[in-house]
Amino acid sequence: MLVAVAAAALAADIVSKIVVVASLTDGDTVRLLGGLLTLRQTRNSGAAFSIGTGYTFVFTIIALGVVVAIVRTARNLRSAPWAVCLGLLLGGALGNLVDRVFRAPGLFKGHVVDWIELPHWPVFNLADSAICCGGALAVLLAARGLQVDGTRVGDETGGDDEPGAGAATAEGDARTGGSGDKEGSA
Repeated sequence: MLVAVAAAALAADIVSKIVVVASLTDGDTVRLLGGLLTLRQTRNSGAAFSIGTGYTFVFTIIALGVVVAIVRTARNLRSAPWAVCLGLLLGGALGNLVDRVFRAPGLFKGHVVDWIELPHWPVFNLADSAICCGGALAVLLAARGLQVDGTRVGDETGGDDEPGAGAATAEGDARTGGSGDKEGSA
């Protein structure tokens, strides 16, 4: 699932950037939805919100580190929600990494193509969106206590939150006439 989500995010980002670069020149804008959405090609040599412009090589190394960390974490992955989360993060990181490695002005110095603009928000791309959605999902999953291996924080007793617990409850319901209690219902 992680690979499928990452591949989908990466493909959507690459295809959208190819279309934008072929269709919009610097300075061209396309206003949609009454100006709520504007398509505008820009090149970003920095990180999100154009922070750290001129440090493209550093951000390339950081992105490579993120990709390696996600691939290493994937070895312990046993949770579908975390697979989606890490897939979004991986696909987004790879999308921007492809730009940093291969786009002008040169190898490992490339500027990321950004093209989506909302009112009062910096221009971004689909890779950035995947990273933000993956990050938000990671916060949500961590807040709920769900770990990458499918267990929950503080669940050491084998409670209802563990994988397979639903089957045990259904089995108990079948034996006791629907109460879920092995001793019967009161």
